[in-house]
Amino acid sequence: MKSEGARPTRILIVDDHPMIRIGLTQLISDEPDFEVCGECTDAREVFPLIDSRQPDLIVVDISLENSNGLTLIHDIKKTYKSLKMLVYSMHDELLFAPRAIHAGAMGYVNKHSHPKEVIDAIRKILRGRLAVSDRVSEGLLAHLASTGMEPAGNSMASLSNRELEIFELLGRGATIREIAERLGRSVKTMETHRERIMAKLGLDSSAKLVRQAVEWVTEQDRIQRNSVT
Repeated sequence: MKSEGARPTRILIVDDHPMIRIGLTQLISDEPDFEVCGECTDAREVFPLIDSRQPDLIVVDISLENSNGLTLIHDIKKTYKSLKMLVYSMHDELLFAPRAIHAGAMGYVNKHSHPKEVIDAIRKILRGRLAVSDRVSEGLLAHLASTGMEPAGNSMASLSNRELEIFELLGRGATIREIAERLGRSVKTMETHRERIMAKLGLDSSAKLVRQAVEWVTEQDRIQRNSVT
């Protein structure tokens, strides 16, 4: 039962898996001072909901239906500078948490974490503090003075957000032309990105790039399925 008087903290959920949305809604609604004011599956639905529901905080996944969570976080922060965001994702936190923080989120919780960590992270963010695991915090501090935002020693971490998005789309079977159309860029620009990705990953052919991308996406999807079941 919600407490009377003060308005509860309004939270918007952005995730394309129904079971995750159901679980988060129940988890958040069990807190007497929180309420879920809306939920959606991708970027196209977010901005109208922000305007109509006026959330205090958004819980958002990295992988979304027809959109990229990192790009969405950046776009939300650019338009709603004071709106707080927590990323709740199954992706490797050492690779994605620094990117999410850089894009404008204030916290990152892996979907394999205990549900209590989600609530703790939300409360920490509402107090104006960063909510990340100790190992992510150590990585951020270690590279605070560096121009790069990702820890060294990981070739995937060397990819920019755009390159990582293209890499994932290649792994899902999209052609360079299809990726160009989806992202609203020229085929030549996408080909340049592809060459840079290959160089960063130490690959000498497009076929090897696609094979590695498929393997990576397959593993990410396996982890995602395990996090939902």
